[in-house]
Amino acid sequence: MKDLPDDGFHVFDTTLRDGAQREGINLTVADKLTIARHLDDFGVGFIEGGWPGANPRDTEFFARARAEIDFQHAQLVAFGATRKAGARAEDDRQVKALLESGAPVITLVAKSHDRHVELALRTTLEENLAMVRDTVAYLRSQGRRVFLDCEHFFDGYRANADYAKQVVSAAHEAGAEVVILCDTNGGMLPGQIEAVVRTVRADTGARLGIHAQDDTGCAVANTLAAVDAGATHVQCTANGYGERVGNANLFPVVAALELKYGRRVLPEGALEEMTRISHAIAEVVNLTPSTHQPYVGVSAFAHKAGLHASAIKVDPDLYQHIDPERVGNTMRMLVSDMAGRASIELKGKELGIDLGDDRALVGRIVERVKERELAGYTYEAADASFELLLRQEVDGRPRRYFRVESWRAIVEDRPDGTHANEATVKLWAKGERIVATAEGNGPVNALDRALRVGLERIYPQLATMELVDYKVRILEGKHGTESTTRVLVSTADGQGEWSTVGVGENVIAASWQALDDAYAYGLLRAGVDPQE
Repeated sequence: MKDLPDDGFHVFDTTLRDGAQREGINLTVADKLTIARHLDDFGVGFIEGGWPGANPRDTEFFARARAEIDFQHAQLVAFGATRKAGARAEDDRQVKALLESGAPVITLVAKSHDRHVELALRTTLEENLAMVRDTVAYLRSQGRRVFLDCEHFFDGYRANADYAKQVVSAAHEAGAEVVILCDTNGGMLPGQIEAVVRTVRADTGARLGIHAQDDTGCAVANTLAAVDAGATHVQCTANGYGERVGNANLFPVVAALELKYGRRVLPEGALEEMTRISHAIAEVVNLTPSTHQPYVGVSAFAHKAGLHASAIKVDPDLYQHIDPERVGNTMRMLVSDMAGRASIELKGKELGIDLGDDRALVGRIVERVKERELAGYTYEAADASFELLLRQEVDGRPRRYFRVESWRAIVEDRPDGTHANEATVKLWAKGERIVATAEGNGPVNALDRALRVGLERIYPQLATMELVDYKVRILEGKHGTESTTRVLVSTADGQGEWSTVGVGENVIAASWQALDDAYAYGLLRAGVDPQE
């Protein structure tokens, strides 16, 4: 193991245990191993892998993690409870399972709310303290580092501050390296957290950590408030995953510590991998990455308003709190009816199209965008369609690879209740008239297939392209009960992905426009010269 973080401050990740309790997440052992590797690459100090002995999956994870992962930065942590009331720690089956996991670090959970001790554990307050002391001391005697999570600490402190502090002291005096104060119900606010942490630290002398749930939307702020009060151990989950509304999000916490507090908590260069790690973990848990997540969301440094763009053209720092490259993200300019000249110029630069000092050209593009957005188009979600529009204005003509004579889609309702979808397209490409027909599992799919049947012989590059997403939105009608339909299509070619937009009086017409743009842009990025 190399380049361990300074032990004076701990970044402790509990994605594999607490984060896995989020509704909709169901991790296999292979998933957990993959996430553990990502977290180790990121450079967190501790990875809590689960509760060995409580379920076969977590037991298997620890066995495989020891054999299959050469941790470079993190230490693996096993989670479990203190001994049962009336038992000896060395005889407790769950405590044995913690040792058998082979994890060098063990986090114990203990009750610190007097009512939970009496009602949930059904034991005395004194016996609960003995359970803490005995289990910590025994695990320390077995050569393990021990942390202790004080469950429901802040609610317990409010109900009986003296007893809550006794639990902290019992763990500290028995040899726990860190005692973590848990806002288990997630109901606290930053000022409350800071005041309690400061007092408990002064009264017990223990090294303290913080574990914050996000039920008030304050988990990140509460975590940083605890750091302000002297906590030197933060427990978080990747992307804020966790039970109910989630936990303190690892990425904004770490970014704040490094960039705002000036505290080095990751290996050199690791922060620049943050966006990649966030998205990679989202892929493993099969949840779409939040586009508006701080620091790592694709919209975190996206600018839409013309006023912002004008300022950013002078100095990006005027509307950005950090350089996005510091966290592995990028600045994006969004083009919409709110765009001004600066937005268009910056977006052109982003796309590699030099608009020069041609104010008339830029003004024309601004007006074109506003007219089309008024008609229902949206370019902030369809960069490929915008680039085609931009190039058309710059070149003075559209970039055409084929010309459409006509297209038709037929849906046949059969007596047995099934449907048949057939499309015919009539095209001109490279001076050749092409008529192609195809069937599909819907009218749009049939049109897509017919377009491919007709063009793949002339443009073999289309064979690598496939539709990966399709969205339809019915826009508010402007004439009585009539409505306008907007379609967004995402296409990929194995090297990247792009989005196009179409607007029409019905879903088929709008889809055709989006498909037309999708394949025109795909051929453009493949380096094919327009033929017409």
